[in-house]
Amino acid sequence: MISYVCGELAAVEPEQIIVDVGGVGYGIYMPAQAVGLLPALGSQVKIHTYLNVREDVMQLFGFLTRDDLEVFCLLIGVSGIGPKGGLSILSQLSPDSLRLAVISGDVKAISAAPGIGRKTAEKLIIELKDKFKIEDLHMEDAPDSISASEAVHGGVRTEAVQALVALGYGNTESLRAVNGVTLENPTTEELLKAALKKL
Repeated sequence: MISYVCGELAAVEPEQIIVDVGGVGYGIYMPAQAVGLLPALGSQVKIHTYLNVREDVMQLFGFLTRDDLEVFCLLIGVSGIGPKGGLSILSQLSPDSLRLAVISGDVKAISAAPGIGRKTAEKLIIELKDKFKIEDLHMEDAPDSISASEAVHGGVRTEAVQALVALGYGNTESLRAVNGVTLENPTTEELLKAALKKL
């Protein structure tokens, strides 16, 4: 298993990037969004990778962060979604946008990815809904363990989102509005008022 590749970014091709590691060029498939965040050619890069081995081919799929790789592994764990399908979804949606889409049941956003139909998107939401939470949307800020007060805070956020949906707002826009509120330990009512100002 190749966990990551460190080396010089030698080329960016239509379907993959080439990373030169000690004179050996590794071809790595990456989501389009991630490719857009790469540094200039000749720069040193560290790409977290997933090695896909089949009878006739070996392919490396790469990501900028370990979190992105973990989301990819969850995606390809869904029956009917292979590595190319997972890459297609993460080219269309960032990991956080995917989390939002799954949590809110946004079939349309997921099925907008090339090669992903409505039925596959619905199956993905069903299989991954329990694996994503609203609190996961700020992975870089998340502590290793969640305290009791943070767990309650997450429950308050969920209640606020449900209240907004009941008022007629869409699932995704409700989640975005609630997640954009930075109040410390608000009540559901305070969170709802603040989120409404953002809508």
